[in-house]
Amino acid sequence: MRADARRNYERLLTEARTAFAEHGADASLEDVARRAGVGIGTLYRHFPHRDALLSAVFEDAVNDLLARARELQQAPEPCTALVTWLREMVEHASEYRGLSRSLMSVTNDDTSALARCSDPIREAGTELLTRAQRAGKVREDVAIGDLLQLTHAIALAAEATPGDADLADRLLMLTLRGLKLPRGAGNCATNHDEPAPATQQPSPTTNRRP
Repeated sequence: MRADARRNYERLLTEARTAFAEHGADASLEDVARRAGVGIGTLYRHFPHRDALLSAVFEDAVNDLLARARELQQAPEPCTALVTWLREMVEHASEYRGLSRSLMSVTNDDTSALARCSDPIREAGTELLTRAQRAGKVREDVAIGDLLQLTHAIALAAEATPGDADLADRLLMLTLRGLKLPRGAGNCATNHDEPAPATQQPSPTTNRRP
């Protein structure tokens, strides 16, 4: 890339981060180009469509998540490592309003530019999930694709309720309770034994003399 083209590329990325942070992932691309001091044609030469720009903007967060996944692979508690990574995934996906919706839409679309982000994330998450499953902490039928969709949905719910700072974490904990093995086995979420069934009370008519 020529020096002037590289400068345009970097300016577009910088202004896109600002625009997406202020207005969400649906921010005007024309406004991004104007802020960067270039024409919309220049933006499209570097980023043919919105997903390509979103992918480039989200790339730093993806690199952080991949590095964190590698670090957590060495954690002594596989299940805690998985939970920690999923929580950080929610936080990163919430950085730009609407990004979670875009990531959800390309979960099974390898042709999207955003697949450049979603595919490495899926691979990193699979390694953490498999490790927790092998440790006997997570059900074998749990798939990483489902977990990632759930984290995106949680991030979307948190976006819609900005006044509740703890909502995402509560929803994540509720989700993780669905991962646990039957009672008596280790599990990802905090153990909350189900309440014992109430003692059967005799009917008022039981043993009543005729």
